[in-house]
Amino acid sequence: MAEHYYTANPTTAHDEHTWTFSLFDDPLTFTTDAGVFSKGTVDYGTRTMLTAFNQNIPAGKILDLGAGYGPVAISLAKVMPNREFVAAEINERAVELVARNAEQNQVGQQITAIQSDRYEYVSGKFAAILTNPPVRAGKQIVTDMISGAVDHLVTDGTLTVVLQKKQGAPSAKKLMAELFGNVKTIAKDKGYYILESSYVGTVNN
Repeated sequence: MAEHYYTANPTTAHDEHTWTFSLFDDPLTFTTDAGVFSKGTVDYGTRTMLTAFNQNIPAGKILDLGAGYGPVAISLAKVMPNREFVAAEINERAVELVARNAEQNQVGQQITAIQSDRYEYVSGKFAAILTNPPVRAGKQIVTDMISGAVDHLVTDGTLTVVLQKKQGAPSAKKLMAELFGNVKTIAKDKGYYILESSYVGTVNN
């Protein structure tokens, strides 16, 4: 059975490549490897989410959940130099790459990379959580990544999610509305939906 990028400890042979990609008009250098998500470029969904993300958020750290090799945390750290980031990722190989990529893009001091299955080792509350969830890992994983945000956001903190319409964006939007009492589609592009909810306290169902 083929290994997936959401495997905790990939055994696929290493095949590292280093390349440059501009996010927020800033050329960033990424080293990627076999067994990690979108190893050849920053995928379109992530780019769409970054462009749409509202940086007007409360004080506090930002969580990049399912960080891959780190393009979300690293590009945002460049444009938000006063913020600290936690990049959480189940894939051990990707976690190591986040740390290396943060250093080679001069944002190592802003980013803490941790190995975590969903929120398992994530502690504290965040001003924002961004996630491009691993749809191929199954609906339950995606649901957990969305629902777990409720316990990890400060008041007025935001959850931003990218999903394709055909891969569950409408049901995710419904779930976010139920959990948070609010949800907005802040961008739509090539079938990708960028969904955002704000944490306003406990929602009475």
